[in-house]
Amino acid sequence: MIERLRSYLLFNANQTNHNSVAGRMRKKRMDFFQKFTEGLKKPLKILDIGGSDYHWRNSEFVNNRNFYITIVNTELQNLKGLRNVCFLKRNATNLGFFDNREYDVVYSNSLLEHLNSFETQMAVADEMRRIGKHYFVQTPNYYFPVEPHFLFPFFQFLPDSLKTKLVMRYNLGWFEKENDEAKAKEIAGSIRLLKKEELIKLFPDASFYCEKYFLLNKSFIAYK
Repeated sequence: MIERLRSYLLFNANQTNHNSVAGRMRKKRMDFFQKFTEGLKKPLKILDIGGSDYHWRNSEFVNNRNFYITIVNTELQNLKGLRNVCFLKRNATNLGFFDNREYDVVYSNSLLEHLNSFETQMAVADEMRRIGKHYFVQTPNYYFPVEPHFLFPFFQFLPDSLKTKLVMRYNLGWFEKENDEAKAKEIAGSIRLLKKEELIKLFPDASFYCEKYFLLNKSFIAYK
């Protein structure tokens, strides 16, 4: 039962699948980002912090001379066929080597929640605002009923001890069952979803857009 539910949720959470819920929402997000860039002077230098090559593939931004995209990630990326995309193997919490306003747009998709303290989230948000003349930052909503990484209803509201026990007992979302308690505790605490009022504190000069699923706020976009 749990494995069947997990398979169903994984299918719909896979943004590389155009027929999934996540895939359709990704397309709408990219359309919104395209509209965001319409009024900006081209060509645009875009810094994607914590991004991936698959996020940009099959979009209007790929191999478009109006856009030059730099992906910052600790994981290697496949840039085959992406002539206007480059990659820097760096950690999102160490961005001091970038100059002020070095990029026209700092872009971030589902990164902030992987920084597991509000202080770290604040520090990275400050760097995003420093490096970019503009920014476009998306992150899931804390109050959405299905936690988007563990794909377990209301997982984010559970006490840490129960989260750890669930990680040790089941394959949850993108995470396989972990028998070691210390590692399970680390995994359970690796995600910190943001509430809208917290996101406003991180980006006080931003406008906000709510991505909805069945009238519920699934995620937020802070943009400027």
